[in-house]
Amino acid sequence: MEQIAQFLKAAEDYGVIKTDMFQTVDLFEAKDMAAVQRTLMALGSLAVTKNDGNYHGDPNWFMKKAQEHKREFTESQLKEGKNVIGLQMGTNK
Repeated sequence: MEQIAQFLKAAEDYGVIKTDMFQTVDLFEAKDMAAVQRTLMALGSLAVTKNDGNYHGDPNWFMKKAQEHKREFTESQLKEGKNVIGLQMGTNK
C-alpha cells in the first residue's frame, strides 16, 4: 500500500492533476480498476505531451494533450471579423 502511495505522489509531482488520480484503496482492494486505468492513461498522455524522454513506448497508445497556440490579430483583421455573418444566424433559403 505504501508503494501505491509513492506512485501517486510521483505521478502528482510529474503533473497528473488530482481529479485524474485514483485512491490507494481503489487498487489495493481492487475496488475501482477503471479509476486506476484512467490514472495510467492520464499519466501516459502527459508523458507523450511533455516529450521529455521519460516515455519510450509507442506514442500512439495515448492521446496527446492540446498545446497552447496564441494568435495575434491586427485591428483591421478584428474589424473584418465583425462583418462576417456566422453560420449560427441561419440561412435565407
